[in-house]
Amino acid sequence: MIWVLLLASGVRALGPTDQAKVQRLVQAYPAFLKGVEDDQLVWRDGTRMPLTRAKAASYTALLNQPGLLDQLDATYPSCAPVRPPSRNEDPGRVRFEPLFKKMYGASPSQVMSSLVSVNWFGQALKVTSVNGAAQSLERVAQELARQPALLAFVRPSAGTFLWRKVAGTPRLSVHAFGAAIDLNVSRSHYWQWAGYREGQAGITYRNRFPLALVQVFERHGWIWGGRWYHYDTMHFEYRPELTGAAGCR
Repeated sequence: MIWVLLLASGVRALGPTDQAKVQRLVQAYPAFLKGVEDDQLVWRDGTRMPLTRAKAASYTALLNQPGLLDQLDATYPSCAPVRPPSRNEDPGRVRFEPLFKKMYGASPSQVMSSLVSVNWFGQALKVTSVNGAAQSLERVAQELARQPALLAFVRPSAGTFLWRKVAGTPRLSVHAFGAAIDLNVSRSHYWQWAGYREGQAGITYRNRFPLALVQVFERHGWIWGGRWYHYDTMHFEYRPELTGAAGCR
């Protein structure tokens, strides 16, 4: 009877798998998110966002205009051994931009109002305090400081906050929200530097970052661009719905 009423009213209840994905998102951002009702994400201020998937004609189209459920479909391999990803396996790269804008700010000035300074091995980096991202990065730095062999990869940082789009796309970078950090460029590899096109077959994976470094970030809620088919090994972004201490266990 409940299903009949939902269908009659045009409301689509989520299945148990999607319910679990949304609940993980809610648990990761409790200051903002309250829960899920039928097919909508409910914010603590009463805002509702539809939980849908896009009908994208291509992988790039999906990246450019995903539904919120498309973002939640990612399965991130927390703390797992490093391996070359399959074609278009980019866990965490599909991002529903309205979610990030509402949490972190929809303009440079809004984002900047929440930035704080993090001491990154002598560099003062601007990182958002929203959702505890700056505090998390401070804990990453403290843990890395106890592993001197990793420091050549992490310093100098190539930057954190910068309101910009991902190169060649209409999509805002997570750097625009102050929730990402790029590490030492001289130790890094990036798919576009090799001249590849987004979504093409045959992107050859390259990486020099050690797993021990990656796992430090992942335990503290940061995902790594080196786990992407479109690899960006210098790049980490704060995404506690995808990884963290629990996920690494």
